[in-house]
Amino acid sequence: MQISDVEVFAAIAESESLSGAARRLGVAPMTVSRRLAALEDELGVRMVQRTTRSVSLTAEGEAFLPFAQTLLDTSEAAKVTLKASAGTASGILKLTAPTVFGQTVIMPLIPQLLADHPRLQIDLVLSDSIVDIVSLGLDVAIRIATLRDSELVARPLAPNPRVLCASPGYLAQQGVPTVLDDLRGHRCIALHGMPHWPFVRDGAPVGFKGQSPFAANSVEAVHTASKLGLGIALLTYWDVRDDIESNSLQLIELADATPEPLFISAVFPTRRQVPQRVHAFLERLEASLNGSGGDDASPG
Repeated sequence: MQISDVEVFAAIAESESLSGAARRLGVAPMTVSRRLAALEDELGVRMVQRTTRSVSLTAEGEAFLPFAQTLLDTSEAAKVTLKASAGTASGILKLTAPTVFGQTVIMPLIPQLLADHPRLQIDLVLSDSIVDIVSLGLDVAIRIATLRDSELVARPLAPNPRVLCASPGYLAQQGVPTVLDDLRGHRCIALHGMPHWPFVRDGAPVGFKGQSPFAANSVEAVHTASKLGLGIALLTYWDVRDDIESNSLQLIELADATPEPLFISAVFPTRRQVPQRVHAFLERLEASLNGSGGDDASPG
């Protein structure tokens, strides 16, 4: 049932004419007739008796009129409520992010975000898999990967370079590689789904496949393994920033190659009517990324 059809019916009841209803609503008389006919067809009854001089409600129309007024009042109340909250961050913010990035970067933002927006709730899904944000009803996904969803809308937030790193203990024992070929003599912790490490050498992409006694299906496990000294890992700057600062991991820079760069991006189902809660979250995240490293986020 269309609210516009119900609105026409209520205007006819008040004006007692189709032309009066048309003037009241600012539409053509033909539009009034068409909407009334659509409502009668949907309900399966005649709502209005028409004569050459007047219009009156049928018994069914009289019975429906209170329900019509309730529908219109409820619709108007909903519009007022939504407009009042349109400029505030409210409702449930449903988002997803990679596991380590979510724990190290997004989680520290949440307490203040909730404190600043008392009507906001947050539902966070941490996953290293690319989830279907449309089918799951998510507002936004934070992704650190090559974006392949052509129907989705992506907004870059900050650079997030891939970096080679290992524990100081491992490097002290095994030595620090200085060129790409040196990695062949090291244990390289593998991540499922990434059979080759992507590098850029002499301006051209090149893949490297290392050998390691350990592989894992999650970035978090690779991250932990590198801190435990199991080998060299290829991770992203924002995943290991705190570990670099605390010296639990050490960056490795090669003279002849650099890891292929990545960006942190926000991905939306559509660019239309993005909720204010999403804008509030992304403003906080961008401020954190760009104010605490962001444009300067680099292993150097």
